[in-house]
Amino acid sequence: MNDIDQLPLSAFMPGNSVSSPGKPFIANAGKKNDNCKSQIQLNQVIEYLQTIFDPELPVNIYDLGLIYDIKLLENNNIKIKMSLTAPGCPVAGEMPGQVAEKVSQIPDSGLVQVELVWEPAWTKDRMSEDAKMALDVY
Repeated sequence: MNDIDQLPLSAFMPGNSVSSPGKPFIANAGKKNDNCKSQIQLNQVIEYLQTIFDPELPVNIYDLGLIYDIKLLENNNIKIKMSLTAPGCPVAGEMPGQVAEKVSQIPDSGLVQVELVWEPAWTKDRMSEDAKMALDVY
C-alpha cells in the first residue's frame, strides 16, 4: 500500500489536494447576515432540502438520510453535514454546492456551509420510511 492509498476521501475532492489531506470539503453559499428580520426555523431548512433530489434515485436527499446534521447559528448562518450514498458518487464534487445554494435561498438566511463527510458511512437504515417505500427497500 502506498501513501495515496491511505489518504482520506476529502483529499480527492475538487479544491483539495493530496498535500492537504485533512482539510474537509466544504461548500459555501450566501453571506453573513448581520441584520436578520426573523429567525430561520429547522423545518424551513428541511423543506428546502426536500426539494433536492439524488440524480440517480427518485428520492430527495433529506429522506434518503444524506443529511447528518443541521445547525442553525447566530444571524441565520447555517451549517450542514451531509454524506452521499457512495464515495464514488459522480456528483460528489457538485452536490454540497447545490445544497448550499438551495438553502441560501431561504429568505433572510446568512452564510450556508455544507460539509461533505464520510463517517459514519451512509446505509439504507438512514432512509425515511417514505424513501424506503418509494425505492421498495426493506
